[in-house]
Amino acid sequence: MTDPLTAPPPARQTLAVTLAARLERMIATGELGPGQRLPAERDLARDLDVSRTTLREALQKLDEKGLVERRQGRGTTVVERPVEALQILGLHQPADALGAAAELRALVEPSVAALAATRATRANRLQLADVLARTTDDLTARQSLERDTEFHLLLAHATSNPLVTALHGLMTEWTLPQRLRSHATPESRATSLRGHREIYAAIEARDADAAQDAMRRHLDDVTTTGPRTDVGVEAVG
Repeated sequence: MTDPLTAPPPARQTLAVTLAARLERMIATGELGPGQRLPAERDLARDLDVSRTTLREALQKLDEKGLVERRQGRGTTVVERPVEALQILGLHQPADALGAAAELRALVEPSVAALAATRATRANRLQLADVLARTTDDLTARQSLERDTEFHLLLAHATSNPLVTALHGLMTEWTLPQRLRSHATPESRATSLRGHREIYAAIEARDADAAQDAMRRHLDDVTTTGPRTDVGVEAVG
């Protein structure tokens, strides 16, 4: 039980959680890459416009989740992802066909959503809410695809299983043609966003069954919307 005499004030706790969510999103999306060493605390605190105490609390949250490694005299480093283990299994090769990749996605992502519903921290939920807030009606197809990719990656990250996160990153590459098609029109983009909101509501409610069902509906919807012919990368630029 936390000692009320030593616990940080609620306002600072909230700021530390928000900062942790921001840094975790940067790690999840690759903005802070595996093995990257963060700047010295005094410099990072200045750049982020927070106190060193708040920064340390945020970094501690990331350390507890196994996302960074903090060592005396060496600073803070983003933990390497276990992609190599997946490559040893031959999972670094793209799927042979779009249908196989879509089938893999249908098998994996509902389970990821269910696990995320049970494990998502407050920081994880803040990240997902932020992506939804930035997914507006005026986005281009390319921008909508970027938000979609970020939302699903953050869901995988919320499972707190680094192998799930690594596999999801590879799977994203394999399913790119399908994802491109599901953001080609305003109607398909609206369908995708509606699905994300339903998934988020289930995550927020910590309802694993609802999250799994919402993800299944979402994948069905984005598979059946949009043009039937493949859409190239140039078409969604």
